[in-house]
Amino acid sequence: MEESARPALSGDLDALHGLVAAARGELPERKGGDVAVRLDPQRNDPGARIAAALNDEAMVLLVGTIDETVVGYGLMSLGTVSDGSIQANVEEIFVDPGARSVGVGEAILEELLAAASVRGAVAIQSVALPGDRSTKNFFEAHGMVARAIIVHRWLD
Repeated sequence: MEESARPALSGDLDALHGLVAAARGELPERKGGDVAVRLDPQRNDPGARIAAALNDEAMVLLVGTIDETVVGYGLMSLGTVSDGSIQANVEEIFVDPGARSVGVGEAILEELLAAASVRGAVAIQSVALPGDRSTKNFFEAHGMVARAIIVHRWLD
């Protein structure tokens, strides 16, 4: 079994749409996921964003594979921040539950880190939902540490 990551191609869109739907489907089950779903500007058509990312120079869209079968994806944006440096933001990273814990997510993140460096980014960040210890540990294993906590309260 060979895990790897590569740039997404237009021929990957069907697999990507399924993975994006699966990623969105997991969110409500997680602490803070209900808020993430409600605030997601692409919640009505997340596949459109993925398709647009294929041709957007400010985005990096990768697929994670096992033996050439697409089982995960990573979406990263890059932009200039107030001090003039480039910042990378891992906006989405997801691996099909049946393909987790074998190195696909690591392959995707390593490629995202490499792409951020090649494009001149000085930093990279992402979000882990509260209580999602596995995601937090995943990022920390790659040298990414928590820098902020977002607090939330529903109003009656």
